[in-house]
Amino acid sequence: MSAPTDMTDGTGTAGAVGATGKGGPGASPWAGKTLFDRIWDEHLVMRLGETDLLHVDRHLLHEMTTAQAYEGLRARGLRAANPQLNLATVDHIVATRPGRSAESYAVGLPFIRAHRRAVREHGFRIFDLGDPGQGIVHVVGPETGAVLPGATVACGDSHTCTLGAIGAIGIGIGTSEVEQVLATQTLRLRRPRSMRITIDATLAPGLNAKDLALHLIATVGAGGGIGYAVEYAGSAVRALSVEGRMTLCNMSVEFGARTGIVAPDQTVIEWLRGRRFAPRGEQWERAVAHWAGLRSGDDARFDAELRLDASEVVAMVSWGTTPAQAIPVSGRVPHPRDEKERRALAYIGLSAGEPIAGVPVDIVFIGSCTNARLGDLREAAQVVRGRKVAPGVRAMVVPGSTQVRLAAQAEGLDRVFADAGFEWHEAGCSMCCALGPDRVEGRKRCVSTSNRNFEDRQGPGARTHLASPATAAASALAGCIAQAGQA
Repeated sequence: MSAPTDMTDGTGTAGAVGATGKGGPGASPWAGKTLFDRIWDEHLVMRLGETDLLHVDRHLLHEMTTAQAYEGLRARGLRAANPQLNLATVDHIVATRPGRSAESYAVGLPFIRAHRRAVREHGFRIFDLGDPGQGIVHVVGPETGAVLPGATVACGDSHTCTLGAIGAIGIGIGTSEVEQVLATQTLRLRRPRSMRITIDATLAPGLNAKDLALHLIATVGAGGGIGYAVEYAGSAVRALSVEGRMTLCNMSVEFGARTGIVAPDQTVIEWLRGRRFAPRGEQWERAVAHWAGLRSGDDARFDAELRLDASEVVAMVSWGTTPAQAIPVSGRVPHPRDEKERRALAYIGLSAGEPIAGVPVDIVFIGSCTNARLGDLREAAQVVRGRKVAPGVRAMVVPGSTQVRLAAQAEGLDRVFADAGFEWHEAGCSMCCALGPDRVEGRKRCVSTSNRNFEDRQGPGARTHLASPATAAASALAGCIAQAGQA
């Protein structure tokens, strides 16, 4: 089994997974295999009954799900098996107001201190507050080149599936599994079944991968992917930017899938070229040669297949309390079909049959690991430029990483948002999970570019409507749910 053994700045083997191992382009051992199964099998250490023990190439850590795992290691007298394969950041329980520090939010301070202590004890690399590499863990991983095609990546966060956009297997794990990876650099897992979702045709101008994701989830239902690893394929997927693919893969867990993945192509290779931890020189060439062969075989058999037409996608917004409860912005709130939908309507405070466009909003949040990359901010800024946030609406932009924030500022996007009346924050998870001071208070209504709209997700009683950056920006300007171009 081949796996990266170092994470260095510009010269190392970081993520050149399989570059010297079995399975080069055209190699017969992979005939008939899906992309997911191929990567899984490359990392298989041994089979243990109905489960497999997998090597983990990269372990991403943040302060929220690690404290108990660190204590577990100490109690057992263990140290991290491969410190160089662990990358830490601080993102979940932090303030994001400009000038913030670890002390800015007292609730999060013990978690951050425990995280920092373990980083020192084990020798992990960390992107701490104030570091130019800091940001949301799922943004920082690929942004730095620490996550590369063909890798297995684990993180104590369910949206680790985001990393499938690079052509990696991203696995969200719990705290006990975080401890297992720290101690052994392996994971014991049951192999999921395989599903291919082929999306052809073309998204209409002005639509975002978020609209595509909400359309997909509304089509297959909240449990449509349970038990599956999903491969996204088709011309519409290939046409997405890497950032768009991250949005799509990020939402995989929202319809129950174990993870999502897109075969790496030239778009991914060019996006990764020159990134901090990406291989260089001869190692880069060898890695690219391997990545070029990372795809499902023409004769690969999937356990389930689904086809969608991207030309049927329109601007979407959620009306209820799961991402599956989503409709076109031009649509009407549906009549409830069961008790779950009746409860969702009661919680969200809408009436069946009313148009969803025009529903007043209190807060607009543009951020999260779903839609806080530079491309997302550009889309929102294009809608906002030269206009003003509606009176009484709190609108905020929280970049996904410090690098995204700096790049946006270099383009003047921060001024576009500030001049319109948006708050411009520092990087972090922020209002997506409401673990820090950024939250929706009371029964207020929020249009959010995040990934979840469950009851109380953004704060006790929060009423959340999921949407794309463009729809969120248009809603901030209109003071109600609105579609870009119609605000």
